[in-house]
Amino acid sequence: MQAEQLKDLVVNALEDVKAQDISVIDVRDRTSVTDFMVLASGTSNRHVKSLADSVVSEAKEEGVRAGNVEGGTASDWILVDLGDVVVHVMMPATREFYDLERFWRDAPDLGVAGSE
Repeated sequence: MQAEQLKDLVVNALEDVKAQDISVIDVRDRTSVTDFMVLASGTSNRHVKSLADSVVSEAKEEGVRAGNVEGGTASDWILVDLGDVVVHVMMPATREFYDLERFWRDAPDLGVAGSE
């Protein structure tokens, strides 16, 4: 599955379970780790968990295996690594504290190491 399709699948999976404040950040020009970061907020720890579970389930139905899921049942932040798309599902206070959108928005384009 292409990165764009996977990103759309993730957004749809989050919307299906009523995620709040979904944000998609295109990081292809800034890192080789992933193509897109998708951030979303949940209303409770249980909601955060169900959002992450929805993403993993929808990806699995399409044949995409979640490489790693970090965070647990009572966590304020769960990360789902789908390779080309990394999903961060957080409680609003945690999301505000870490402010990943600002981190990636303000990151300078440093180019590729070793290129002249």
